[in-house]
Amino acid sequence: MATGEQAEDAIVADVVGNGKGEEVRAMGDDAEQQRDGGKVSMKSLLWHGGSVWDAWFSCASNQVAQVLLTLPYSFSQLGMLSGVLLQVWYGLMGSWTAYLISVLYVEYRTRKEKEGVSFRNHVIQWFEVLDGLLGPYWKAAGLAFNCTFLLFGTVIQLIACASNIYYINDRLDKRTWTYIFGACCATTVFIPSYHNYRVWSFLGLGMTTYTAWYLTIAAAVHGQVPGVTHSGPSKLVPYFTGATNILYTFGGHAITVEIMHAMWKPRKFKYIYLLATLYVFTLTLPSAAAMYWAFGDQLLTHSNAFSLLPRTPWRDAAVVLMLVHQFITFGFACTPLYFVWEKAVGMHVTRSVFLRALVRLPIVVPVWFLAIIFPFFGPINSAVGALLVSFTVYVIPALAHMLTYRSASARLNAAEKPPSFLPSWSGMFVLNAFVVAWMLVVGFGLGGWASVTNFIKQIDTFGLFAKCYQCPTKPHPGSPLPAPPHH
Repeated sequence: MATGEQAEDAIVADVVGNGKGEEVRAMGDDAEQQRDGGKVSMKSLLWHGGSVWDAWFSCASNQVAQVLLTLPYSFSQLGMLSGVLLQVWYGLMGSWTAYLISVLYVEYRTRKEKEGVSFRNHVIQWFEVLDGLLGPYWKAAGLAFNCTFLLFGTVIQLIACASNIYYINDRLDKRTWTYIFGACCATTVFIPSYHNYRVWSFLGLGMTTYTAWYLTIAAAVHGQVPGVTHSGPSKLVPYFTGATNILYTFGGHAITVEIMHAMWKPRKFKYIYLLATLYVFTLTLPSAAAMYWAFGDQLLTHSNAFSLLPRTPWRDAAVVLMLVHQFITFGFACTPLYFVWEKAVGMHVTRSVFLRALVRLPIVVPVWFLAIIFPFFGPINSAVGALLVSFTVYVIPALAHMLTYRSASARLNAAEKPPSFLPSWSGMFVLNAFVVAWMLVVGFGLGGWASVTNFIKQIDTFGLFAKCYQCPTKPHPGSPLPAPPHH
């Protein structure tokens, strides 16, 4: 990347008309190359992605990372049946609200471009969609919830990196590993936007796929431990804590708007998140079910699935691949925060990649700090799920859709009509109202109570700023893995 290179998409054509047009974007340099010789450079192939497949890989890769390692723990809290049903339930519910977000993005962009607004060198974000459609109070709510959720999402990735690497190298304590991985993750400031995550998304999903099937096969080969028991569900607090962790798993669509904006034809996004979720089911369901079948209630005191499996080259490979994917997911979660900060300091439109990277660096500091304060990610997942995800990607999109199309004129002039499987505006309203009610009662209410109770228990028991959270006495060479975090 050279200084002065255009960091974001230059809109080559914005043909909106009556709302049926679609954006056709290309990076300036690539457009020149294609016009000159019809050849696509290696840089274009690896660096510039805006296709439907790019969006699918981004959604699927971002949706499940370190949480894959905590889902077996959630199954031990929920039991096999509830674990499977809740994964499917929240996966479909998340796909629905991601669809709502995509519809509202198209509505906002269509209205603005009819007014002659150009988004050249400007990445549209969720809070701007809410501002344009519903006003400043909704903008404030969207900005607060989204930024806080994404901030904690990046913290969780950083904590998980230190926790995982400790399983293959315990010469350094986890806090030191957090410092090291914080420095590594800071390099994501050089990736301009989701448009440039083409290779990373592809690699990230491949790494997660390997890890998921390693867990599944390793658990099956290991077989059930002697005297295995499957007592879940047994208590309310663990049950709703586990349910909320699954809610968090399928709440990765807080970056939907930014991924859509990176597409050459954003209108094609509508069902991409659902298709990504269906693929993610093939990773999360077999791995969690197999681990719970093999180890049962042992998982109640082992929140990281790696900790129960014997150390082998296959497991070490899974740990390393998961670490790389967590670096990628850190970038996914942090990039919207970079955009918000760039806009706040007036640097969002600059074309210098290096200048923007310098401006973005202060965002990494609070992430580093919070990861040092809270060195446990199981309870954080559940607390974030209940208190932030419930509103950020479920309640707010459903309410926003209902309010945006509450008038007959808004429905008549809507850029996107109701989907073919639910062709009634009334049906959409009822479904959205159900999502809001479910999330307020089950997600935020019961889940919040259970998750905060569990979270406070962790703080009271282990304290803050732990140098090496739940680290045992270092084993002698050839001895088993260190004990996992206890809950």
